[in-house]
Amino acid sequence: MGPPPANDAPKYVVMRAVGGEVGAASSLAPKIGPLGLSPKKVGEDIQKATMDWKGMNVTVKLTIINRQATVELVPTASTLVVKALNEAPRDRKKVKNIKHDGNITLDQVIEIARTMRPRSMAKELSGTCKEILGTAHSVGCTVNGEHPSEIIRQINEGELEIPAE
Repeated sequence: MGPPPANDAPKYVVMRAVGGEVGAASSLAPKIGPLGLSPKKVGEDIQKATMDWKGMNVTVKLTIINRQATVELVPTASTLVVKALNEAPRDRKKVKNIKHDGNITLDQVIEIARTMRPRSMAKELSGTCKEILGTAHSVGCTVNGEHPSEIIRQINEGELEIPAE
């Protein structure tokens, strides 16, 4: 088989990786091997880019131009909520199915919603906040000491005001 085509159009590969760890080259190879890149080197680049998300599953976007890969983190709501909980990094091999029973503030939820705004389908920031509160509910944490669905109800009834942007 000959060398990969040398076109200048950027290619994108989006994948999930564990933060701060070198992914198995065997899982990277089928995705980036045909593009003419070394899976081992790309794995190390991903590890460097995800060091502050140690032990968490993060979505990574690889942009490949002229056989050069640049790693970009794509924040997901769940990873941002878990990061806001400020939990100690867990050891994946030993600790399984952990409960995130911490508490985050509404200001943190609004901050996460602002980060997620470009990817949200909601018309307003309050809708994006409700999406993040739903994620907080599925992660299992509380917001301002209350259940997230209680805060969603307060936003729906107009008891809680979310800033416009």
